[in-house]
Amino acid sequence: MKGNTGIKRIVLAAGYSAQGLKAAFVNEAAFRQEVLLAVVLIPLACWLDVRAIERVLMIASVVLVMIVELLNSAIEAVVDRIGPEKHELSGRAKDIGSAAVMISLLLTLYIWTEVLWPKLFG
Repeated sequence: MKGNTGIKRIVLAAGYSAQGLKAAFVNEAAFRQEVLLAVVLIPLACWLDVRAIERVLMIASVVLVMIVELLNSAIEAVVDRIGPEKHELSGRAKDIGSAAVMISLLLTLYIWTEVLWPKLFG
């Protein structure tokens, strides 16, 4: 993309982003599962009778999981590109990426529970 400016740069960047989303969807089962989760939860958040800020938090938390999963998948791809042999730092990088996904999922669970618990059981 070096040397490209303006609209051409934006169009190229959007194309690379689309390729990344497609690659993640095709190659990463976890990302496919999270897309399915988003397809269910985002419309649900729009349908539920919650305040606007609660809806924003609910949707943002689901999108955050997908963002973190994309970053985790990128880390795993780079580590795998370096080589198949086991190495402590490679394992650590993959484990830390996985932990980031888990924390984002727990945050989503917390937000959805905090918003919905009073409405369901309050």
